[in-house]
Amino acid sequence: MILFYRYRAVTSAYYRGAVGAMLVYDITKRQSFDHIPRWLEELRNHADKNIVIILIGNKSDLENQRQVPTDDAKEFAEKEGLFFLETSALESTNVETAFMTVLTEIFNIVNKKNLAAGDSQGNGNSASLSGKKIIVPGPAQEIPKGNMCCQ
Repeated sequence: MILFYRYRAVTSAYYRGAVGAMLVYDITKRQSFDHIPRWLEELRNHADKNIVIILIGNKSDLENQRQVPTDDAKEFAEKEGLFFLETSALESTNVETAFMTVLTEIFNIVNKKNLAAGDSQGNGNSASLSGKKIIVPGPAQEIPKGNMCCQ
């Protein structure tokens, strides 16, 4: 029983502060898709209620080996309120789109929170949000080392 509680403490800490998650399954392995509800429950139990979640079916380049129909995954994603994409990491199909979808939605949520916080303070100054950019380094760019906690 002690091991269970230690696991739960570590799990909660692992998800704390997460603003986005990608649940990835292999379209050629039905079992990987069947485990998605368990992972989704784990996320919803331990992460912030506003976490952005995208469901990703990977290996779309292996259409002839498909075991998970696109419609099944779309239906599940819609029912659970998730974003959905199929990707091919091998061919780099929709990989960047998946990340940009999550980042854009996170940015939108943060802006809404900032706007609401500004309104609740009564200053009505939404101009402080204008001109903000999220810079996502490309493969040739170096990420600044700054104050990273886990180097």
